[in-house]
Amino acid sequence: MTDRQTTHFLTLFSESRTRFSNQLETLSSDDLLKKIAPASNSVGFLIRHIGDVELLFAKNVFGNSDIRVKAKTVMDKRDTGEWNDLLELIDYVNFSATQLTETIQRMTDLDWEKEITTAEFGTKTNAQAFGRIVSHTAYHAGQMALILKYGSSLNTREL
Repeated sequence: MTDRQTTHFLTLFSESRTRFSNQLETLSSDDLLKKIAPASNSVGFLIRHIGDVELLFAKNVFGNSDIRVKAKTVMDKRDTGEWNDLLELIDYVNFSATQLTETIQRMTDLDWEKEITTAEFGTKTNAQAFGRIVSHTAYHAGQMALILKYGSSLNTREL
């Protein structure tokens, strides 16, 4: 049986992620290439990045050592233009959400008070770290919404 706090965290994750997942339902392959400025990240990159970071959190922050992830968007630190397969990206972020959800389900109420230290955000409790992953996804979902509304998929030579 899932502990009470864990149930609340799962509910929060599920609801907050809809800011991202609802956008996936109406995307086209052309949308993946959209950017606001030539040097900004594309929608495709942002989708992949959200999945990469969710998997990193499940593995490195919340301790699911069964997860294997090659977080290319985090390693590259820039949009390489390769994230343009819509079905592959949707499968990837569905997988990352499932893995993070299953990892969270394993946590006990006491686990939320344990501290984790990372180079990215220092020392936090698991509850605080949970806030980081939820806000990370929402932040990039907001970027996606703006890019989808105002961006274009023209390359820089066409501008």
